[in-house]
Amino acid sequence: MPAILDPLRERDLALLFSAKAVSVAGDGIYVVALAWQVYALSNVPAALATVGLALSVPQVALFLLGGVLADRFERRRVLLVADGVRAVALTTLGALALSGALELWHVVVLVAFVGAGDALFYPAFSALLPELASGERLARANALDQLTRTVALRLVGPVLGGALVAGVGAGPAFVLDGLSFALSLLALSRIRRRPAPAAGHARRSVRTELAEGVRYVRGEAWLACTLALAALSLLLFWGPFEVLLPYVIRNDLGGGAGDFGAVLAAGGAGAVVATLWLGQRGQPRRRMAACYLAWGLMLSSLVGYGLVTATWQAAAVYAVAYGLNAIAVVIFSTKVQESVPRELLGRVSSLDWVTSYALIPLSFALTGPVAGLIGARATLVGAGALGLAATAAMWFGVPALRATDGAAASSAGLPGAQRRRRYARTRAGNPGSTAIASGGACAPGGNSASTEPPNPPPIIRAPAAPASSIRARACSTAGTEAS
Repeated sequence: MPAILDPLRERDLALLFSAKAVSVAGDGIYVVALAWQVYALSNVPAALATVGLALSVPQVALFLLGGVLADRFERRRVLLVADGVRAVALTTLGALALSGALELWHVVVLVAFVGAGDALFYPAFSALLPELASGERLARANALDQLTRTVALRLVGPVLGGALVAGVGAGPAFVLDGLSFALSLLALSRIRRRPAPAAGHARRSVRTELAEGVRYVRGEAWLACTLALAALSLLLFWGPFEVLLPYVIRNDLGGGAGDFGAVLAAGGAGAVVATLWLGQRGQPRRRMAACYLAWGLMLSSLVGYGLVTATWQAAAVYAVAYGLNAIAVVIFSTKVQESVPRELLGRVSSLDWVTSYALIPLSFALTGPVAGLIGARATLVGAGALGLAATAAMWFGVPALRATDGAAASSAGLPGAQRRRRYARTRAGNPGSTAIASGGACAPGGNSASTEPPNPPPIIRAPAAPASSIRARACSTAGTEAS
């Protein structure tokens, strides 16, 4: 069995990955169906931007609450509730489309419920994964998660979605996505129950628990700075990609739903190759340098979409870009998972997601007006250039990031326990590195040399990064989707 498939030997991990793979495949269908359904109702970028805004606002508003719930209650149950909400919303959307009664405001309302389900699901998933895997198996689980997500969301789903929409319309595609969440519910229900993280501890207020998570993130310069970059870069990336790429394919290149699905599938193929390569090669010694390089180049892919003259060119750009995105996600996820104490996993994960998503509603809100003013292609080119510049400015302008990477690389060959002792000594010798608030670690010239948190058990997976789908998934992405 290939090393990347090793996590499937564990029953509960196999069930968790099966549940997510099925539902994410449904989302791959949904991505194509949603874009084409919205443009069928109103063929202007502002319409899809409005739908994206309706999806992302509940995510930003509820991610923090989702993190608190994931640290208070059994995480499997939180996942079940999240999948139930999304199954009902998507099935209703499909029924309205099939009946011919669907209007744009129906889409806006129902995708808001989908976004609320996302906000519950992803912090709980990120926190549950390290309870099921540890050590080398955890790193492989991260790579496998990215691989299965990519195959389902960018290969299987879009191909089926393009064929379904072209053949029978968007309604059956929405219903099929709803059924995928029902199958996910069945698989999740078979995972063995585990004690809630807060079991045996006094219940505190939501505000107090959130403040604890915020203090932790602010004390880790590499984490806080990367989340800040994720927020800025996704402001530049998300709206233009989600709204303008399908618009250019449909209106400038003369493509249909099948062509859009093929472009997304090409990205999936690129990510599969990148994930398999990284899974066999192992993590690079200088993780953050590799992550920032891959992330910056991925953001610059918007320039390519703005210049393409044929659908196959857009597919080639996306294949490279989504492969780079996969590399950034796996590297960042593993570093975070090796650093965050178990009892903080849900909250740190939710902060990761909410920071990354914080400006996405603004990104959607700005995309339509900016594209109307300067054109869709000029918007793509300008956003891509600014994203690359922002990534370079953060990396070269914040010495703390490079110092952290160097310290981590110097201890890469040490056993886990010895590595944790070295991290503890580094932190003890540099007390000024523990607070971004007072030290300004994310400011140019910030000198925090923090490498790892005081207690570095497992884990949390960074969001599924600019999961280039209208459905925001996995990157805090830097990201993601640091993110």
